[in-house]
Amino acid sequence: MGKISPVSSKYVINTSIETDGTVDRPDIIGAIFGQTEGLLGADLELRELQRSGRIGRIDVKIETRNGKTEGKIIVPSSLDKSETAIIGAAMETIQRIGPCNASVKVENIEDVRVAKRNFIISRARELLKTLTEAVLPDSQEITNEVSQSVRVMDIVEYGKDKLPAGPAIDESEEIIVVEGRADVLNLLKHGFKNVIAMNGTSVPQTVIELSNKKTITAFVDGDRGGDLIIKELSQVAEIDYAIKAPDGKEVEELTKKEIHKALRGRMAVEQMKLDIERRNPERGQFQMRPRMGYQKLRSELPRPIPRKSEISFEQRSNFKKMLEDLIGTRGAYLLDQNLTILGKVPISELSSTIGNLNSVFAVVLDGEVNSEIIDIAEKANVKFLIGKESGIDLNETNIDILTNNDFV
Repeated sequence: MGKISPVSSKYVINTSIETDGTVDRPDIIGAIFGQTEGLLGADLELRELQRSGRIGRIDVKIETRNGKTEGKIIVPSSLDKSETAIIGAAMETIQRIGPCNASVKVENIEDVRVAKRNFIISRARELLKTLTEAVLPDSQEITNEVSQSVRVMDIVEYGKDKLPAGPAIDESEEIIVVEGRADVLNLLKHGFKNVIAMNGTSVPQTVIELSNKKTITAFVDGDRGGDLIIKELSQVAEIDYAIKAPDGKEVEELTKKEIHKALRGRMAVEQMKLDIERRNPERGQFQMRPRMGYQKLRSELPRPIPRKSEISFEQRSNFKKMLEDLIGTRGAYLLDQNLTILGKVPISELSSTIGNLNSVFAVVLDGEVNSEIIDIAEKANVKFLIGKESGIDLNETNIDILTNNDFV
């Protein structure tokens, strides 16, 4: 009896069988050929179809439990779909197998070509993914990857505050103090290993102790938040020099040339404070006096502007901590009403992310609250915006805005 190659079959008839007694595989095969013989005419005689290779080897898989036999009958076919369906229907006419009553039911007729196509598509996706991942990176990607690994390898945790720092803090006579971890990484990339981050808006004890025995240069972002950090540092630590990044830029994004230019133009911290005061005469209430003491500085800060919404002490504390956590990341936290973090995204992706959420209660961001962010937040019914600083008139929006000033 001929066999049909699995490669050449186009369809597979999947059939279930149940009997009310015990039968064996030869009984089932005999019933299939015997009870369909002469039923469909000479052209569709099963024995002849097998001899010519148009019907393949009939596979029977059965098991007997509690005196009854049940299982599957699998018939491969290279006939066309109509003829294959007729063969399947003919098998359902089998009512007895040996001495037992039987029930035969075609579950489905599987198109082998469809299964092969699905396999081809699935396998092609896997192969394409492997090819994409294995493709050689360009020279810039290689450079960036090596630079990043070197920077991460060099960064350490320094002091009891475990501040991000370069590896040369102890042996260096001069130390550069920056705002966040990203600033440390950028300076390390360009060869400065005597750098340490405050890791927040408050001055860590580690930095205060270093300032008592080393020459300290504060290197801050070119925004109002940088001004405030210089002022606070000069009140609680022995800062010698101060540097600001170019206006609107952050230390983490400066090029090597910009860093060297900034360092060459560093000035004594007292001169820097006077310069800040001249550039911002309207902020006279923040005027700094040498070693006036941190508590006195706090007493001269303006009172917070009344809020449009009630804000609890717990909310204010959480907002402050999250704002400090974000320093140097250029990222933003999206919070629900319970102040649970729904997600962290780059500031550049705020618009698209908030647009896909309908439960954002507050946004804390490492940057300035500007009109563009206000527009995004108002459309999403955000209640609070917390940033490093803000140039927004609070009377122009229904959103409550908090900045570094509100947490001093």
